[in-house]
Order: sequence, then C-alpha cells, then structure tokens
Amino acid sequence: MIYTVTMNPSIDYIVHLDAFVNGMTNRTTGERYEIGGKGVNVSRVLAELELPSTMLGFTAGFTGDAIETQLRGQGIQADWIRLREGVSRINVKIKADRESEINAQGPPVSEQEWERLMAKTDAMGEGDTLVLAGSIPPTVPPDAYERMLARLEGKGVLTVVDATGELLRRCLRYRPFLIKPNRQELSELFGLSLTDERQIASCAGELSGLGARNVLVSLGSDGAILFAEDGLCYRSGVLKEPVIGTVGAGDSMVAGFLAGFIRTGDYAYALRLGTACGNATAFSEGLAKKDKIWELFSQME
Repeated sequence: MIYTVTMNPSIDYIVHLDAFVNGMTNRTTGERYEIGGKGVNVSRVLAELELPSTMLGFTAGFTGDAIETQLRGQGIQADWIRLREGVSRINVKIKADRESEINAQGPPVSEQEWERLMAKTDAMGEGDTLVLAGSIPPTVPPDAYERMLARLEGKGVLTVVDATGELLRRCLRYRPFLIKPNRQELSELFGLSLTDERQIASCAGELSGLGARNVLVSLGSDGAILFAEDGLCYRSGVLKEPVIGTVGAGDSMVAGFLAGFIRTGDYAYALRLGTACGNATAFSEGLAKKDKIWELFSQME
C-alpha cells in the first residue's frame, strides 16, 4: 500500500481575475474549490492511474468535514486523525497577470494527536511506500519527518520526501528512495543560482552522497532530470501546450514516477510517466486526469 502524509490539508479557493490591484476591491471572473495539500494531490493523481493509496494526516472543524466528504466521494481511502481544536485551512490561490497564493497556518496539533499519527507507521512494512510531502504545521515537532523515517528504518518501506530546505536535508541520512526538489528549491538548499545542468548534477550528486537514493529535479519548462541509484542520469523534456496553472504539477510528477516505478521497476518509464502527469496538471484546470495523462505519455520520448 502507498501511504501519503498531508499534515495540513486544505480547501483551496482558486480565483481568476483579469488583474489584481492591491488595496482595491477586485472582482473575479471565475472561481472554484479544490481539496489541497501535497500528499492529497499525490493520492488524487495515483487514483487517476488506478493505483490505490491511503491518505494520513490531520483534519479539524467544519472545513475538515468538507475535506473528508469530498475526498471520500472521489473514492480515495483515508485514515485521518480528527483534531480537537481549530479548523482545517482555507488557502487562496489568485490567478491574474501573475499567480499568487495566501496559505493559512492551520489548526494546532497536540502532542497526543501527533503521537497517534506516528503510531500509524507501525503497521507499515515490506512492499509499502510512504510519501512525506510538504511543510509541517508549526505545532508539530520540527523533526517530525525524521522521527517518522527513523521509526520505519529497517522495515523495507520505500520512502519519498518532497520537502524543502533543512526539513529535506535532515531526512537524507535515512536514505529515502526518492526526493524531488525543483530548480529553485535546489538553488535555495545550496545557496547558489543554478543556471546549467552541470551545476544541477553536482548538487544532486551531493544529495546522493548524503543518502538520497534517487534525486528527481523538476525544471519547469525545461523538463526534468533523474539522477538514479543505478548510476545513470535520465532526461525528459516537455510538450508545448499553454500552461494553465502550476499548482500541484510537482506532486503529480511524484505520483506518476511512483506509479511507473512500482509497476515496472524501470527508471526511464517512471520518469516518462511522472513527466506526463506533471505536464497534464500544468495544462489543465485542476489536477491531471487519466485521459490527458495517457495522451501526453503517448507523445513523449
């Protein structure tokens, strides 16, 4: 079973405007709602690829009820922990001349509630996959991901860490199967401006040396590069279609890569499917759907 952890899921309120003017009343030209959170996005795209997963994390209040109800209606399995206080987040995504986001802080998590989430890893073992995705709430221990990985050490669980900065770096000693920084995140992690593939390769090599088994670097309009544990480097480009939105594209890439690797054990196939999923989200309103994924997959080399 694949387990995805989203400690701070949200309702994303996505608004379209011709232009956003600070300090003025802005009228939308359209709006919609999506259930958000990086782990949630991974599970939703896995469902499009007909690969089951179980979502783990915290929900709270009336917004938590809405999150659970909508995802249940999509047929995605979940094992949420209900928090005693607060409400799950509502995030605002503004699509105007530029994309902007307002992300809420989220509800408080007590020590006892956090321990309940930790305990859910005890049932995981050989053949399972755990995806740790996104930032962690301020009331969760700052070493939350490390503690979860340490609990799984030696149990044969494939682990994926899609996080940034020191949160990612501290996880590397537990040898995650996959990490997926984008170019900007890689630049920030090393304090460099990465402009060419040799620099990217050098940084990815350092992350491999620190423990990452596979480093998947997404490059936006330049495609993606996989530095794999088989010692090879795999490269994928992108297809040329109008980009509608980038929210969730990286999460979609993680889902596609996982699905491709779990089914075939082939890194080239996994990268191709991951890139198709990331592109399908970028070219769509909302997350990738299976028809668009396979249409793009068939066009890629």
